[in-house]
Amino acid sequence: MNKIYQLLGLSLLIVACGKKQTAYDATGVFEAQEVVISAEAAGVLRQFNINEGQQVTAGQQVGLIDCDQLALQKDQITATERALQLRQTEAGPQVRVLNEQIALQESQIATQREQLRVLKVEQNRVQKLVAAQAAPAKQLDDVNGQMAVLEKQIASAQQQIGVLRQQITAQQQSAAIANRGILSEQQPLGVRKAQLDDQINNCKVINPLKGTILTKYAEAFEMAAPGKALYKVANLDTLTLRAYITGDQLPAVKIGQSVQVTIGDGGQTYAGTVTWIADKAEFTPKTIQTRDERANLVYAIKVRTPNDGSLKVGMFGDVKF
Repeated sequence: MNKIYQLLGLSLLIVACGKKQTAYDATGVFEAQEVVISAEAAGVLRQFNINEGQQVTAGQQVGLIDCDQLALQKDQITATERALQLRQTEAGPQVRVLNEQIALQESQIATQREQLRVLKVEQNRVQKLVAAQAAPAKQLDDVNGQMAVLEKQIASAQQQIGVLRQQITAQQQSAAIANRGILSEQQPLGVRKAQLDDQINNCKVINPLKGTILTKYAEAFEMAAPGKALYKVANLDTLTLRAYITGDQLPAVKIGQSVQVTIGDGGQTYAGTVTWIADKAEFTPKTIQTRDERANLVYAIKVRTPNDGSLKVGMFGDVKF
């Protein structure tokens, strides 16, 4: 009788093992896209207020590196720029004097033209009188002489205005030439100032993506250096299950296919999506089991699985196609 029970128990065990082997098509480990954030500047970590497991958002400042020396260098460049501005030559005062002279000449020309207009009327009147022999010809000659003098004075004043305008142009060109060397010194200062602004901005430790702090590699008041790892962050809202399938299973699996992901024996089930299938086969990893453990070559797949908070990186999961 005991022998019968033993045989019955062994049969149930074999059936259970058979069901366990066929309860899933592949198994794998959950992983996340982990990003290691490093320092971009050298200095003491004045602020670094994050903890492992803390939720952070994209663009959040999580630390600050001491950059007082960079700020002082920027102040020095700003002072040098102000000094260069004071050295610049301005043609404004000389140009204003010349413009005033031009305005005076133009006023005189306007007066002389008015006088010339009056003499023109007098010339016409005298010409009629001379023609009628009512006035001597000398009177007409006097009027013509006065008109000729005024015309010469107007021409001379216009020529003087031209000379004054040339002097204005020369003053402006001279000031531009004198300032050209100063402006050439300002350009490299502006470039250096932009470089310092970028370096000062790099002193802020800005978190690049929404996620959870997985590992913290540094503490406040420690020395940071460019490239030194500060912390590791990953978005755990969606995890990726990396599993392996055999060549016999490969035709039944497609990218974008919906699958069931189960945690543990009879655990919670999640809806996953196949996002990647390896192009090349590889030898079966020792820590990964497939439905056919006798296969020497398997193909890796990735299943994107939404995380409700229960899934953890490194946890095992079973896939059912």
